[in-house]
Formats: sequence, structure tokens, C-alpha cells
Amino acid sequence: MSPGKTASKGAGSSELALFLDMLMAERGATANTIQAYTRDISDFLAFLASKGATARGADADHLRAYLAGLSRKGLAPTSRARKLSAIRQFFRFLLAEGLRTDDPSSAIDSPKLGRPLPKILSLAEVETLIETAKQASMTAADGAPRRRALRLYALIETLYASGLRVSELIALPRNALAADDRVLTIKGKGGRERLVPLNDAARGALAAHVAAMAEAEAAGKAVSGWLFPTGDGGQHLTRQRFGQELKGLALAANLDPARVSSHVLRHAFASHLLERGADLRTVQQLLGHADISTTQIYTHVIEERLRRLVEEHHPLAQAHLTKRR
Repeated sequence: MSPGKTASKGAGSSELALFLDMLMAERGATANTIQAYTRDISDFLAFLASKGATARGADADHLRAYLAGLSRKGLAPTSRARKLSAIRQFFRFLLAEGLRTDDPSSAIDSPKLGRPLPKILSLAEVETLIETAKQASMTAADGAPRRRALRLYALIETLYASGLRVSELIALPRNALAADDRVLTIKGKGGRERLVPLNDAARGALAAHVAAMAEAEAAGKAVSGWLFPTGDGGQHLTRQRFGQELKGLALAANLDPARVSSHVLRHAFASHLLERGADLRTVQQLLGHADISTTQIYTHVIEERLRRLVEEHHPLAQAHLTKRR
């Protein structure tokens, strides 16, 4: 279907058709992208028509009224922001083509989206998850079942001890601990290297996992260059397979599998550190965030910790609590 046929009929349809032609010719937009732009801009053009306005004559007040109407209808801020983004590009196109002398969307602020708080597990839930993995590694049958159980236990201990991204964790080379088993040298996004310390529990789990691998290799199994290889050792464990094993572990630990993932454990690592006094800059370095603003999603943890400290230790707060008793 051509852009002209896709565009809405009536006022503004010719401008929209030209805009869609540009998206396909200059930006190589996909059919889904074209449909999304058509839907969002056509809705705005219909609103303008209801107010007796057109794309060429609309002003910032029209756009504000349109967005206010979407808000009253209960449309989420993310959806309103997406529609505004499409309309902005449409008006910029009209300005560039000489079909307008201004861009009314330049005066409009985007809806405030906020930053969703990361989902985490409590310390008790993480401990339950790790203990379940540990017990499974101790009771699994010899051979492949035991090696898989030891691998999962080492994975989860290492993940919670380090806060690694799952892509960093599963792709660790076999010699990652050769120089010093107390730290991991991680090459993260953008090729940036960072040192990540390991606690005794993670080191012990990794040692047992590597020993089981070495025992199987001594018995004839192919040697793998990965720290967490697949069954045949040819590739490293995939994130999908690790995710499946985590869900199974969650079920065994009587936790909701929907709440358990490698990313949730990374968030738990960061949040639990901050709860116990770590500073935001240190957590930024451990997580491998290039910008401190990314780590600031955990600011709520620091605020809650400070609130508790004041309530527990400030003399006026203590006097207030005493009076309430």
C-alpha cells in the first residue's frame, strides 16, 4: 500500500503522504514504522480538523489541547511522549519543506516519564535462592546432573557477588580467575575494563564448578575455553538457557519465577550494597555504568537508609519515639 493510500483522507492528508514518502525514501522506514506514524499523526490531524485547523495553520495551543485531551483519556505518559515525538518530526518536515514558517512543537515539553524503580528481591529471598542452588549441587546425581547443578550454583553466587550483566557473566573465559581468584577483570560496554571483587562464597562455588569440569575433562570430555560452557563445551551458556534454569530454581525455592531473573539479581546486588552503606560512585564502578545518572535509579535506596538512620540515631527523633510509647 502506498503512503498516499495509507494516509488519512481530508485535511492534512497530502502533507502526511509527503512525510511518509520521506520516511520510506530517506530513512528506509519499515512497514510497521509507517503504520505507527500514520496512526499517531492521523489522530492528531483529525483533532485539528475538529477544531477547524490544519497542519499548516496549527499552533502550540492546538498541540497542548491535544495532549491534554490524551491525558484526560488516561493515556500513559510513554504513549503521549511517543505521539508527541511523531508529531514533532512531522512539523519539522513541514518546516524543512517550506510548508510552514515555524515549528509549533518546539514550544512543547515532553510528558514527564519518571524512571521506573528497579525490581529487586529481598535479602532473605536471595539467600533462599542461593541456598536452594547450593543444596541442589550437593544432592544431584553424579555426572552431568551434578555438573549442571554446580554450574548453576556458581553462576548465581557469582552474579549476586559481582552484579555483572548477564552477557558479561555467561561469556567469562575459563582463565578469568587464573591471575587472581579474588577479582574478575571485566570488559564491559564500550570496551571499558573494571575490576570486580568476589566474596568467599562465590570463590568456593566457582572452585567446585571448575574442579567438576576438570574431572570430566580428565575422563575424556572435550576441554572448553569458557568458564560456563554448554554441555558439549563448544559454546558458552546462552542467556536464554540461564534464564530458564533461574526460573526452575525459583520454583524449587518457592519463589515466584516471574520475579526472578539475572537482571533482578543485578539490581538486588546494587540495592543491598547501598542499603548497607556503600556510596553511589562505588556502585556505579562495580556495575560498569559509564554515567552516574544511570546509577541514580537507586537513589531511593539511599534516601530510605538515611531516613532510618535519622529515626534511629537523631536525639530529637528518639525523644519523639519515646513520647509515642
